[in-house]
Amino acid sequence: MDGVSTGVRAAARIVARGDGRGGTSLPVLEGEGPLAVRRTRASGEEARVLLVGAMSGPLGGDRFTVEAKAADGARLRLGSSAATIALPGQTKEEARYEVRLDVAAGAELHWLPEQLISARGSGLTVTTRIRLAAGARLVYREEQVLGRFGEEPGRLTSRLAVRLDGRPLLDQELSCGPGAPGGWDGPAVLAGHRALGQLLVVRPEFVGAPVAARPLGECAALCPLAGPAALVTAVAPDALRLRHVLDGALRDLS
Repeated sequence: MDGVSTGVRAAARIVARGDGRGGTSLPVLEGEGPLAVRRTRASGEEARVLLVGAMSGPLGGDRFTVEAKAADGARLRLGSSAATIALPGQTKEEARYEVRLDVAAGAELHWLPEQLISARGSGLTVTTRIRLAAGARLVYREEQVLGRFGEEPGRLTSRLAVRLDGRPLLDQELSCGPGAPGGWDGPAVLAGHRALGQLLVVRPEFVGAPVAARPLGECAALCPLAGPAALVTAVAPDALRLRHVLDGALRDLS
């Protein structure tokens, strides 16, 4: 039918809450199709969950949704078992990947997936919406690689919108690849680099002791946000060097 996507629709849903004994339970752990979810070995109070790609994709026309909630007393770490590769599908329709994270007061969520790779000929829009209650804690890492080795990237649009206690904390969007607004690969944006990422850390302690803005090497910077948060943005020639920068920044902020 015209106007109806022919791609795969899949969703994953995770709910974590404190178990009252110093740990974190997972009353909801659901995934379907290419979005399988697996609980892994816990560490102290923290529950750990991996997204496991059961199929290739997202392909053109696919619609993926991941929802995760850290309720009262929860400590939740979410990752992925491998990089996500956006690939062209049988149609020219773009794929869409939506992430929704919700963190209650006193809860903590770490979103630390592997890289998203935009392969040649693909089209993907990623939208991440995060709701934080006052007193919530968050570590959010986002890494994108434009093209596999030796190839041009596909079209990738990424939006991150974060609200804290009902108020906007961060709202930004970037488009890269064929058809993106001019200048995305110029000196003011990527300057020829093919890996880009950011790290957002939200902690109540930053209210009284905000981080100081500073460069992190030649192609990364740490900035305080107007709230108890710090944002690291970075570009690099490849995924390995990008991860090195973001991991170092997280250690400094811990």
